Amino acid sequence: MATDEKNKPYAVYILSCADGAFYTGMTCDLDRRLAEHRAGRGSKWVAQRLPVEAAFTLDGLGWDEAREVERYVKSWSRVRKQALIEGDARALVEKRMTGSSKR
Repeated sequence: MATDEKNKPYAVYILSCADGAFYTGMTCDLDRRLAEHRAGRGSKWVAQRLPVEAAFTLDGLGWDEAREVERYVKSWSRVRKQALIEGDARALVEKRMTGSSKR
């Protein structure tokens, strides 16, 4: 990756798919990436679950931060991702403390 790409602000996002699944990704151009997903391009997994909607975004991150957050969120259970989307900080903590973050 070119150095100038790493210096752009990045966003981590969670898509809510038509089948109820969540997809987590990162990008330096959220509008473009969402348009790609909605058009069925960029991810075969998402293309099989259209339509999709952005359920959560966290922007203004550096590339390294975004990569770390993306990997961390991808490891979460659906229940924990749902708590993040709903802004339920208590549920996030409870799910972590009870070990409910397993897939």
